[in-house]
Amino acid sequence: MSDSSITSSKNQSQSSDKLAPVADVDNIWLLPDGVSDLLSEEAQKQEWLRYRLTRLLVSRGYELICPPMIEFTESLLGNASEDLKRQTFKIIDQLSGRLMGVRADITPQILRIDAHLNKMGKADQIARYCYAGHVIRTLPDGLFGSRTPLQLGAEIFGSDSLDADIELIDVLYCLIDNLDLKKHLHIDIGHVAIFARLKELAGLSDNDASVLMNLYANKALPELKHVCEDLPMGSDFYHLAVYGHDMTALKQALSDTATNDAAIIKAVGEVQTMARHIKETYQSNVSVDITELGYHYHTGIVFNAYFENESQAVVRGGRFNGESFDSANNAPTAIAQELPSRSATGFSLEVTRLQRYITLNESKLVLVSFTDMQGVRNDDNAKLEKDLVNKISELRDLGHRVVRPLSATDVPNNVTHKLILEDGEWVLRAV
Repeated sequence: MSDSSITSSKNQSQSSDKLAPVADVDNIWLLPDGVSDLLSEEAQKQEWLRYRLTRLLVSRGYELICPPMIEFTESLLGNASEDLKRQTFKIIDQLSGRLMGVRADITPQILRIDAHLNKMGKADQIARYCYAGHVIRTLPDGLFGSRTPLQLGAEIFGSDSLDADIELIDVLYCLIDNLDLKKHLHIDIGHVAIFARLKELAGLSDNDASVLMNLYANKALPELKHVCEDLPMGSDFYHLAVYGHDMTALKQALSDTATNDAAIIKAVGEVQTMARHIKETYQSNVSVDITELGYHYHTGIVFNAYFENESQAVVRGGRFNGESFDSANNAPTAIAQELPSRSATGFSLEVTRLQRYITLNESKLVLVSFTDMQGVRNDDNAKLEKDLVNKISELRDLGHRVVRPLSATDVPNNVTHKLILEDGEWVLRAV
């Protein structure tokens, strides 16, 4: 190969590594589907919600923690379902060469943190955590969902009592009622343990259980009926979908084997107690759906919360097991014999979804008169300069936004007031 050919090849290789110039300025602002900028008012809404809601959680005894955005996949996805793994962006750590994941859900991180903090404790030592942080997903949740939502949540570890689940429902209503949104809220309750116990009693394979779960999720009753005809205790699995909205009707429809099972009796009673608590305490809309099986890690009572007629849940919660976890070896079962599994329950809320229901009080935007400010400087009037500083601090303490212009043309949009000098005093005047 000639020297000129080698040079040409190198030039082509170098040019391919460079970014192509942007021909259209508008393309610079093109973002991926499910990803958006939050500007001005929407950004303020999000930060206001994050601060207000986390303060409420902390005031109720929940410890605020901030897990990192990235972790090694061994810890982040150690017990994850295939769905969560698909939702997780993966990158190579340039320092260690190991595979890392960008979190798509924060609850698995809370499991790791609790196991580390509780390493020398007991399985029934109760701990409360809260968090607020962004998650990043490969796919949006729903047709118009965000791939970078701000997720806020609360978790209780160390209690297997229904009282812990009820406390979290109370916490959720505290948050929603504080925003004056309770009238918009609808709660849907389910229970994973009923389906799980029927699966055990019937000796159902994981593959058959997966088929049923997909049919439940799609509310495909005709297909479900056909599939259940060939399954042991098939009528029970079919009746979960048909009568799963009414616990009294469901108990009458289930087989004697199911209705006499202690685990199923307990689960049905928990659903009834939870629904009664929400109705009597908050006079809120409640529905029951036993085929709502929550996330992959849920093991007991689960609940979703919806606003108005939205099809996607704004809050998802339920009971799960916080497994023992060896943070040193990034192995979820390495110390299983030393530390028993931790009972846990919690919920996560998409703060981004609340923003459309929130209206912030519009603060005044005050512009200091550039002419008056320059006149004070030219006269070297230290007293008026100090008075201006004090006046600006006073206005900002009242929640007003105050701009000291850098030039005569430095005039922000939407100015509502001007701070001018009149008779030796700084005075606020509406524009």
